[in-house]
Amino acid sequence: MPGPLEGKVALVAGATRGAGRGIAVELGAAGATVYVTGRTTRAKRSEYDRPETIEDTADLVTAAGGQGIAVPTDHLEPSAVRALVDRIDDEQGRLDILVNDIWGGEHLFAWDTPVWEHDLDKGLRLLRLAVETHAITSHHALPLLLRRAGGLVVEVTDGTAEYNRDTYRVSFFYDLAKSSVLRMAFALGHELGPRGATAVALTPGWLRSEIMLDQFGVREENWRDALERVPHFAISETPRYVGRAVTALAADPEVARWNGQSLSSGGLAPVYGFTDLDGSRPDAWRYLVEVQDVGKPADVTGYR
Repeated sequence: MPGPLEGKVALVAGATRGAGRGIAVELGAAGATVYVTGRTTRAKRSEYDRPETIEDTADLVTAAGGQGIAVPTDHLEPSAVRALVDRIDDEQGRLDILVNDIWGGEHLFAWDTPVWEHDLDKGLRLLRLAVETHAITSHHALPLLLRRAGGLVVEVTDGTAEYNRDTYRVSFFYDLAKSSVLRMAFALGHELGPRGATAVALTPGWLRSEIMLDQFGVREENWRDALERVPHFAISETPRYVGRAVTALAADPEVARWNGQSLSSGGLAPVYGFTDLDGSRPDAWRYLVEVQDVGKPADVTGYR
């Protein structure tokens, strides 16, 4: 049986690992052709110096049932992004889904450090990687996406608009970066909506990314071993969960109802009926507000 996204073409910008990889794989599982980009390849690593590569992601997309195509791309380089979009146009003649998941800032921010004490070069580099890259990619990719009605743009961030409005997020630079991406989706919604396309901001919850699992000294198979040290980690989710959220949006003929809005994987799960890989539906942002942030003991009953 063909998948719901058979014949669709997606670009997941920033798909080397984490949410980007989970999104790319789920789009592939729905039958899409997925271009996956990033800076770490089997021949060369980015400054992250981690083992995950875009080729690995592309292979996972193909194994899931789609067609994964890895294209090394530095999204801070307009000429590189322009060449990427030209290639998609030459090979496919269309772009139906753009996912802006470029980040690259894990090693660039300091927790609870005011702006005047924060390393300025690292803070500005974070903003370039997390904000400027999204703008460059949208600038070059959206003309191709707009050739056909029904295109979808997903701006991936950390936190819903409501949560980030009321909550200080880590540090000045991190807060600014994540809030800027939320506003990008709002602005793109105004620009794309009248032209037949949809833009949304989407956040996963507490993501069990490769980096997070490494920090806690666990693997996906035994992630619950980290709960003794970090009990609230019980609300965490796999990167495939937010991938299923993107796939549900992309397959929804009425996706325009979400245009310009801030969404979350946990909020969309009951609407579309998808689950995480373990069959649960973690709703991290509701949990954070109602349990973790008010100092209650960890208890995910009713939240996943």
